[in-house]
Amino acid sequence: MAYLAQIIALIRKELRAILKDPSSRALLFAPALMQALLFGYGATYDLTHAPYAVLDQSRSEASTEITARLDGTGVFTRIATLDNTSQIAPQIDSGVALLVLQFQPDFADRLAGGATAPVQVILDGRNSSTAGLASAYVSSIVAGYNADQGTATPLTIVSRAWFNPNFESRWNLMPALIASLSMLQTLMLAALSVAREREQGTFDQLLVTPLTPTQILIGKALPSIIVGLLQSTIIFLIIRYWFQIPMSGQVWLMYLGLVTFTTAAVGLGLSISAVALTMQQAMLYTFILIMPLMLLSGLLTPVRNMPKVLQWATHANPLRFGIDLVRRVYIEGARFSDIAFDFVPMLVIAALTLPLAAWLFRHRLG
Repeated sequence: MAYLAQIIALIRKELRAILKDPSSRALLFAPALMQALLFGYGATYDLTHAPYAVLDQSRSEASTEITARLDGTGVFTRIATLDNTSQIAPQIDSGVALLVLQFQPDFADRLAGGATAPVQVILDGRNSSTAGLASAYVSSIVAGYNADQGTATPLTIVSRAWFNPNFESRWNLMPALIASLSMLQTLMLAALSVAREREQGTFDQLLVTPLTPTQILIGKALPSIIVGLLQSTIIFLIIRYWFQIPMSGQVWLMYLGLVTFTTAAVGLGLSISAVALTMQQAMLYTFILIMPLMLLSGLLTPVRNMPKVLQWATHANPLRFGIDLVRRVYIEGARFSDIAFDFVPMLVIAALTLPLAAWLFRHRLG
């Protein structure tokens, strides 16, 4: 009973401290407003932009009309007109095109002869929900064409989803958790590390030791990085062996990306910890930051569906590139040359936040 009473007393004290401070009161409302706006714009499953490429080997009136109907929807944007089948893979692999529409050379002859004329739709199955919506859109357009033509042997859609043939959302979501779930713990541990010692009065003692700020920084960063990598390993083993989601890429490359990503996340956490005066503030700043990082990461909704302003904002989010790197290595078997760009923003964020934390150790906390 005494233990519970102490907890209640602590809760009352913290609530009084928060409500008495104008800046703390602002933090109660501003994050909620910001997150509501982010949810409204960022977390949408509506298919508003679907880039596609077309390989028209028929070059017939019917194929031209179908692609014209697709272009007229306002949703589909043709980004390439292909000449041969070897050009399909680069469009899907790079993520430039969500789908490729292919008309076979005998497409017009089949229609004229009264036979079934298949239209092949090759989809990027790495995001199963978006691919499924795009496939449904194309099917409805073909159905509208059939109704207008009144054909007895209508066109048929033959869909092939690369990297995720069964449209299982688990294949898209679970590999992303290797980065996203570990970030929650890593960011929190790093954010609390210095704030805890400062609140306990032991950090000042650490500053007067012969240790340099760089040594202190490394000593604070490495435990959080190790914990983050251990969490990622546990999640990876569960995905690979419990859910039996096959891995197409190389494990060492994925872990190279995870080390880079976790270092960037720890840099953010240590910067928060150096700024925060107490553990409560460190936790509050972390919770304020984690929701935008999640929403703008591409974890649940594609980045390309977000407004341009938010797409640019995602470049300051290491989670976006950590998720993209893990997904591409795990699902599609990407090589280092394919994902080299993902390392650049994460290295830049780490190079900015870690020296910032070291500077704050000397000036803010000293």
